[in-house]
Amino acid sequence: MRRIPPTIASQHPDNALAPYWHRSTPFIGAYNEMEEAVSCFQELGVSEYMWDWEGKHADAAVIDRLLSEHYDYFSKSQLGRDKFLTFRIPNTWEEKGYNLMQAMSVILSAEDMARDLKLQERPLFEVILPMTERADQLIRMQQLFEKLAVFKSNEFTADQPANNPYIEMIPLIEGVESQLAGAELLNEYMALHKEHFKRLPDYIRVFFAGSDSALTSGLLAGILANKLLLVRLYEFQQRSGIPVYPFAGTGSLPFRGGLSPNTIDRFLKEYSGLRTVTVQSAFRYDYPLEDVKKAITRLEKELPQTAVPALGQAEQAQLVKIVEESALLYRQTLDGIAGDMQPFFKAVPKRRDRRQHIGLLAYSRQMGGQSLPRAITFTAAFYSVGVPPELIAFGRTLQSISPPALKLLKQVYPSLTADFQTIGGYLNQQNLANLAAQNKAWRQVQKDAENLQSVLGIKFEPQTADQAAHLKLTTAALALREDPPMVTDLISRMAVLRKSLG
Repeated sequence: MRRIPPTIASQHPDNALAPYWHRSTPFIGAYNEMEEAVSCFQELGVSEYMWDWEGKHADAAVIDRLLSEHYDYFSKSQLGRDKFLTFRIPNTWEEKGYNLMQAMSVILSAEDMARDLKLQERPLFEVILPMTERADQLIRMQQLFEKLAVFKSNEFTADQPANNPYIEMIPLIEGVESQLAGAELLNEYMALHKEHFKRLPDYIRVFFAGSDSALTSGLLAGILANKLLLVRLYEFQQRSGIPVYPFAGTGSLPFRGGLSPNTIDRFLKEYSGLRTVTVQSAFRYDYPLEDVKKAITRLEKELPQTAVPALGQAEQAQLVKIVEESALLYRQTLDGIAGDMQPFFKAVPKRRDRRQHIGLLAYSRQMGGQSLPRAITFTAAFYSVGVPPELIAFGRTLQSISPPALKLLKQVYPSLTADFQTIGGYLNQQNLANLAAQNKAWRQVQKDAENLQSVLGIKFEPQTADQAAHLKLTTAALALREDPPMVTDLISRMAVLRKSLG
């Protein structure tokens, strides 16, 4: 059995500061990412690096460059055995698959190169499929890779050993509805896999998104859907006998997962049972380097040992009801306020080379056709007007549920009160009142803030000097909304204070 990496460095562009290895600018170009990967392995001690071909420019020569320029390191810490590079490929059902065949070809040529260098393992042997919604999508990718491997071996390298035609799939399950149905997707995938390959997979890694589920359905629905999927994955493991290794996408701010070098204790408690987590750009670059290394060391050691979570069927049903009610309320509210946020979405600075993103097309239809950006930009914009997006629909849902349901929620989400004590420190109540005076839809968010303080027994106000400074900058940002360059500058300054762009 291969080693399952506890930490995976990703290219999510949420950093406020320049990387420690690239001091000139926070922007990281496509051709800097190989240097980034090597630094993550060697200096930070991360086990895995995600190479993203979805919606962005990617360096196709990555394996050639890694093995030729850093052979001494990778001959000892071998890719595919000790360290792992995992491609996130395009989902051709959601975006143009311009990069798909190129990514698959790189996997095959990497195998040839490693064999010629007398390395023991295939450097690349599994891929992440974003926006996975159906089991047949996973099998389709495996079939395409199989056909390409056979064609390449027969037609291009017939005088060499044949390539391995099997690629392992990691489904990335992004929306709340898909997460609630994740176990059913695995059941279908196992049946299709056995039909095509005449066997079941030895294990499966299942990747679920914190950011996108929160973006499309709100923090409350997103975090509960994540937790329900985690429980149900282990129920699937118990039924099927197939080992499952849950894998979560987690940014630093609570809306995007709440994993930073300062929140390791909180995260290990909240997401017991996870076996892999993303350490994104803000985690790696917006905190002191020694703190980052210590945090990664802890995750590498402790995450694989966390206990498997469990919930009874009645408890799960109660939580699903909260998810559905909260998601509906969030979408209705966001439909009314998203238009006011467009200037701020556009002002958020870029951190990586990206093509235009297709994304979860469903949310545009669900929210009245409002154009929404990626989760990082969305989160950055709301924080930068002083209205943390975690508030939206959370307070009204909390006020509406029964006392037993609230007790269950606090058991399932033990950091609830502490999280909102932090989140509330970034709320600019005057900005929210100004927005509500111009657009009554924001009054619902005011109600959310009032209810959260009442139900949780806390007061929303800055707790630190950085939060107090952040409050002043959000006032300026809203006042200067007609001056995009100035707003962009203010957003960058606020990102440094909260140690994450979004």
